Amino acid sequence: MTKQEFLEMTQQGVMLLDGAVGSNFRKAGMPVGISTELWALEHPEVVLELQRGYVEAGSQIIYAPTFSANRIGLAMHGLEDRLEEINTGLVALTKKAAAGRALVAGDMTTTSKMLEPRGDMKYETLIDVYQEQIRVLEAAGVDLIIAETMLAVDETTALLEAAASVCDLPVMCSLTLEADGTLLYGGTITEAVETLQEMGAAAVGLNCSVGPNQLKAVVSSIKNVAAVPVLVKPNAGLPTMDSRGMAHYNMQPEAFAESMMELIEAGADLAGGCCGTTPEYIRALAKALGR
Repeated sequence: MTKQEFLEMTQQGVMLLDGAVGSNFRKAGMPVGISTELWALEHPEVVLELQRGYVEAGSQIIYAPTFSANRIGLAMHGLEDRLEEINTGLVALTKKAAAGRALVAGDMTTTSKMLEPRGDMKYETLIDVYQEQIRVLEAAGVDLIIAETMLAVDETTALLEAAASVCDLPVMCSLTLEADGTLLYGGTITEAVETLQEMGAAAVGLNCSVGPNQLKAVVSSIKNVAAVPVLVKPNAGLPTMDSRGMAHYNMQPEAFAESMMELIEAGADLAGGCCGTTPEYIRALAKALGR
């Protein structure tokens, strides 16, 4: 898929994304402290059931669970030598679940290593890390790339540069932020949007962060400066933690969908859910859209 083809699709109406992956894997039995990506590869039935659920609910783009499957993320679990196997296998599972009924996005995120001067990661090194994963994702057959839960603009621009240097796939970018629109490492989401769209992002916006009921002003401010489609994929409200360290999200699907419709009215072109959401949340949103 080219960036132009992607933009033309978004002009046909709001595109539905999928919902959470990690929080649903936890509910399916995934323990803490392990590689989510390897666990997913070793539990294909969980991946297929969840992603088929999203497709049935109305998701038009589903994310392959390749979130932290970059060299640095995998090295934290001694899995860096299995990068190609893990990314390729997870894309294959996602394409099987999509069955041609939804686009498949290769999911990428921060490496957890901060760039200079905040940390010791060199910008050129980060580009190399991202190029490696993008090459594998493209070869595996993804339709586009999503850079999500990004914490800072500079690491996101590195991912955009990496993608532009090795492929022609459209890249959506979503950052996590505070309810007032400020980013975790300084600056605001509107400043980030202006930078990222100049760098070639096919869509810009936010994910994770807080619940949709706290983001209307932020989405409006993004829409005011956005020259590309706006992506919104918030949590099902703020979580509470139980004694076992499990997060519980109390916003129900209908309330989530109602608040998401306000964000769509404020300018969201691509809408989905992050932590705490399930296929039921996407189904409720699809119903609210009259689908």
